[in-house]
Amino acid sequence: MIIRSEKPLRICLLSYRSNPHCGGQGGYVRNLSRALVRLGHRVDVLSGQPYPELADGVGLVKIPSLDLYNAEDPFRVPKVRELGDWINLNEWISTSTMGFPEPHTFGLRAWKYLKRRMNRYDIIHDNQSLSYGLWAIQRRKATVATIHHPITVDRDIAVASEPDFWKKLKHLRWYSFLGMQKRVSRTLPHIITVSGCAQKDICREFDLSADRFSIIPNGINTDLFYPVSGIKREKNRIIVTNSADTPLKGLHYLLQAVYAIRQTRDIRLVVVGKPKKDSIVSRMIRSLDLSDSIVFTGRISCKEFVRQYARATMAVIPSVYEGFGLPAGEAMACGVPVISTTGGALPEVVGDAGLLVPPADPGALQDAILRLMNDPELAASYGKAGYERVQRHLTWEAAAQRTVEAYRKAIRDYH
Repeated sequence: MIIRSEKPLRICLLSYRSNPHCGGQGGYVRNLSRALVRLGHRVDVLSGQPYPELADGVGLVKIPSLDLYNAEDPFRVPKVRELGDWINLNEWISTSTMGFPEPHTFGLRAWKYLKRRMNRYDIIHDNQSLSYGLWAIQRRKATVATIHHPITVDRDIAVASEPDFWKKLKHLRWYSFLGMQKRVSRTLPHIITVSGCAQKDICREFDLSADRFSIIPNGINTDLFYPVSGIKREKNRIIVTNSADTPLKGLHYLLQAVYAIRQTRDIRLVVVGKPKKDSIVSRMIRSLDLSDSIVFTGRISCKEFVRQYARATMAVIPSVYEGFGLPAGEAMACGVPVISTTGGALPEVVGDAGLLVPPADPGALQDAILRLMNDPELAASYGKAGYERVQRHLTWEAAAQRTVEAYRKAIRDYH
């Protein structure tokens, strides 16, 4: 049931990167903005490239950048006239020295756009850019920011998983924007995060007090993720949707479990995505000779996504850490039995509707996979329980209603 608020709000959502096909940021902006509009509010999304695909009724303001991470033309050399803009020059120098400048430079561009348009909005909502530009914005308008999880965790796991010293330094340079994010977050009186675990970890990593936070779980888009009828589940077919090249997502631990299981029985692992040739995942597949047991789908449509779920015996979420865990919720929404680690907030998403195992433990993943393979009735019961949990607790309508409450509190406090 949708409850309309008495006074519609004019909302500006900031998102420095909103890939419409993958990644949590694009999904968060797309689904939250749609739910807010359905509640009767007016929403504009200010986005850097790649731009999101938004629902009807949601405005999109494109904030162009040099787009140096465009997959079709990565790390291109800008034209001289482009570098005449000091923000572009900052972006080019940082990228050329192995940094990741997009959160910083997007925030500067957003401020440049908004400073003469502040009267169009009641609230500004930043989606984890945490840029210095936000300092100027929050002085002029009530502002909240979503921090999905502390990216310091990503950095630390990436550095620890890389044996080469120079590659460790490369990771540290890439994540150097974290200093900015810490400093900016400490000036924000109102922060949204998606789980109790994320709140605790952000407070510790960013040195923040818990009373600044509103905990609002993400929703699952049940228009895109749902059980598909007429497709038979294939025996011993596992699906994993986590990013193949990110150590934080733990795919290399699942590969070790698959290798052990393959010694005694057939198994097929379907990975939604595609790894880089020199990644830890690619190296492990070669060393374990697993190529015959693994399929990488590359980028697929949402319709194909749910068909892949329908064919799978189970979904595995092997993450070392998740601030929320959308892949778990999306699999549950499709009625697929879920095995998940207890990394980060995943237990808050899965609850008792799936099998939980310790993170970074290939043996525990192996045991859980074999348990569901050997007990189809148990697997089916987890699939049913997961679907019901999403319908009861993890909808975007509920998330939007609670987000509006956080907006109204920030507006009252600002005035």
